[in-house]
Amino acid sequence: MIVLMLVLITTSCEKDPLKQDSVSSFTEKSVFQDINLTKSFLGTCYNNIGGPAGWTGQLGILEDLLSSATDECLCIHRPGQYPWSKGNLAPDELGHWGSNRFGFLNWEYCYNNIKNVNTLLANIDDVPTETSSQEALKERIKGEAYFIRAFEYSNLLRGYGGVILLDQPMDLGQDYSGMKRATLAETRDFILSDIEQAISLLPQKGGIEQGRATQGAAAALKVRVLTFCASDLVNGGYEAGNALVSFQDGSQQQRWEAARDAAEDFINGNYGDYGLVGSTDDPPADMTKEQIMTYANNYHNIFLQTGAWNQDIIWGIQYLKAKGNYQQANRWHGPNGYHNWGNNNPQEPIVRDFEMADGTEFDWDGPASVTNETVREATAADLASNPNLNPYNGREPRFYASVLYHGAPWQERPGDVEAPDTIQSGYFVAPGGDHTDEDAITPGVDTRQGPTESWNGTKTGYYIKKFMDPQIQGQYENNQNTWPEFRYAEILLDYAEASIELGNLQDGIDALNQVRNRAGLPDRPVTTQEEAREFVRHERKIEFFGEGKRWYDIRRWMIAGDVLHDVHKINVFEWQDGSKMRWEWATGTIQDAREWNESAYWLPIPFDERQRAPQLEQNPNF
Repeated sequence: MIVLMLVLITTSCEKDPLKQDSVSSFTEKSVFQDINLTKSFLGTCYNNIGGPAGWTGQLGILEDLLSSATDECLCIHRPGQYPWSKGNLAPDELGHWGSNRFGFLNWEYCYNNIKNVNTLLANIDDVPTETSSQEALKERIKGEAYFIRAFEYSNLLRGYGGVILLDQPMDLGQDYSGMKRATLAETRDFILSDIEQAISLLPQKGGIEQGRATQGAAAALKVRVLTFCASDLVNGGYEAGNALVSFQDGSQQQRWEAARDAAEDFINGNYGDYGLVGSTDDPPADMTKEQIMTYANNYHNIFLQTGAWNQDIIWGIQYLKAKGNYQQANRWHGPNGYHNWGNNNPQEPIVRDFEMADGTEFDWDGPASVTNETVREATAADLASNPNLNPYNGREPRFYASVLYHGAPWQERPGDVEAPDTIQSGYFVAPGGDHTDEDAITPGVDTRQGPTESWNGTKTGYYIKKFMDPQIQGQYENNQNTWPEFRYAEILLDYAEASIELGNLQDGIDALNQVRNRAGLPDRPVTTQEEAREFVRHERKIEFFGEGKRWYDIRRWMIAGDVLHDVHKINVFEWQDGSKMRWEWATGTIQDAREWNESAYWLPIPFDERQRAPQLEQNPNF
């Protein structure tokens, strides 16, 4: 301490305090004089993908899911922060799209990180190196930076259309009055240029630490961007004459060809060894429950990986329990009867979209005991002769990997909760009682009328299972499982969609069937283009349930107004003596009101940004 004080005194005496470098200048000089500090600065760029570091601002598994803006889920704690699906999205009413909750789509956060990347790219060539390995590291860092910038811009393009293109650091006091939004085509080309730079500089997986960008990650981003750019939304479907949101040259067919070719390059192994984990053969007919659950567990385990990633995952985030950005999927999404928060409840319509185990459609009205489209009833004798009268019986494997329903097996209960290890999101009726008699009903522990933290109970009758780890006690522990931002199934289904749109039905259906077979479902037949298009759209809905891709899909297909509806709850009544069960979709009670506004196909440029730069043209109809 004495030596340190003497050094400080000597320093303060020798250096004029009015002639010191600024802190930012000193930091920049230091960072780009040492390759290891430059690598650490790149780590900051990674860490700020999706906004400021921390559980609300990161890319990946979040407390409030983007899926809750769609027909997939309902965020029970902050439904008002989803103005996109409530018809009141506006430049000064952005909800989660203007906060750190959806930082990966937040205009300010994306540009803050683009600024970081531009600072790195502007200085990295001057970073001194002493060995060939350091020089190779410098080139790799550059490739990673190009990938991060392309990723940030890809989210801006898919949310806002054409945006401001920046490839140089910004200066304090810089005049921004002349900056304008680039066209959609210019923005796409800028992103593709960065992706090609990244591919040329990055190694394939195995040649770099897990979690860093690879050739495969950059190539997967290329497929994603080109698929979006081939879709109806940006090909004359909305404001055809507006170059900010629609292409003005070329053809949609050419863009589908580019998307197909990029996906085919990936599938051919040009960027690394990737594939679906699990069998892609046609599954056995008449599978047993054990066989169904084998497929279900294989699918569920994609999201539970804690070590080296399997071939399914192209790029993502590996969370740790005790350090770095953390996530608490079990706490955020788990049932309240486990002292969890029960957020992001699956909606009844998508629960019905999961198929039966034999690949046929689930048909609510099929059983003779169904009285109408909202009610099913079955006695014990009925269920004994036809177990599939229970709507949760005999369903496809991904249903059991994705949704917790009344009666679903789950974890051992906490010691202070007296209930079995199955979900109780329904109500128990006394023997001889009636489901309309409140005095005869006992609410399950996982309902909003249950005895354990009822405010966290489901509003739809379901909880999301996907992303949750059965070995983690959400009440006490952080999760450490993986968020797969890019996985091989997305490449296959992008290829399938592009092939089908181009009329190559056999190629498209063959790729789609790989995804289905891995999920334990039989092949789809080659059919008409219109029906094949619906096949691939259905497969994306189920395969990517809860992962956020649905928000982009219903926009680019321009079907948001067709699928967004008010949210209602399913009430399950189980007679305590086992004599009867009743499933009732309570369409007379609205859990969350939804309204679609056509302007919301694009996000508006935030009010604050246009206050700073009024020359920025606003998106249509805002």
